[in-house]
Amino acid sequence: MDLEERLRADGLDPGRWSNGPGDRYAAHDHAYDKVIVVEGGSITFRLGTGEAVELATGDRLDLPAGTVHDALVGSAGVSCLEAHRPAGAFAAVARHTAGSW
Repeated sequence: MDLEERLRADGLDPGRWSNGPGDRYAAHDHAYDKVIVVEGGSITFRLGTGEAVELATGDRLDLPAGTVHDALVGSAGVSCLEAHRPAGAFAAVARHTAGSW
């Protein structure tokens, strides 16, 4: 089962986005819970706590609503799948390595 099929099997409706090497997202948060899965490349999310969460191909990040985060795209760029859940679906930030979810 590919990554998109796995998300759909979890009841999610993912969309796709990508960014070039070194692109950055400034610190922000969302009013919904967010699921991000890396299809290719890499990206590092830095949480408001200062913790860095590095994601590579196949990794998944679950971000609860209100989690402040910024992001830095890796040297090869990144392509991701993203889906949203209602706020409160996730109790805490969770990183799942490729094959573990």
